[in-house]
Amino acid sequence: MDDTTLWWILTGSAVAAELVSGTFFLLMLAVGFAAGAVAAHTGLDLTWQLVAAAAVGGGAVVIWQRWRKRYRSAPRAHENRDVNLDIGELVQVTHWAADGTARVRYRGADWSVVLQEPLIAPAAGSYRIVSVQGNRLIVRPA
Repeated sequence: MDDTTLWWILTGSAVAAELVSGTFFLLMLAVGFAAGAVAAHTGLDLTWQLVAAAAVGGGAVVIWQRWRKRYRSAPRAHENRDVNLDIGELVQVTHWAADGTARVRYRGADWSVVLQEPLIAPAAGSYRIVSVQGNRLIVRPA
């Protein structure tokens, strides 16, 4: 079997593994394997094929990781105002239970309320919704 065939099989295997696992980093490694295949097509020695694959694949992983750190993704759905319009709304808590929860009437239904930072002493008053987890509102003082 030719070197180029092996590189393309590795590329296809990495892409297939990425589709199964959903790990974008495997796609970056597949780009590196494709660079190894291109190096093999140009007639370079196996050492230079490996160097090309490692440099391109490793470089792509490093670039992707730095890009992810610089441009953080949007907040998760239960904390994202664009997905859940309850985020940022105010609720009135009249009484806190001993376990640190409360019940409030919000949008015509009863909701369970928990403080985002449990170290804060709960007191009656206005609270802002910061997250919705099931039928539980996570709040912080307004």
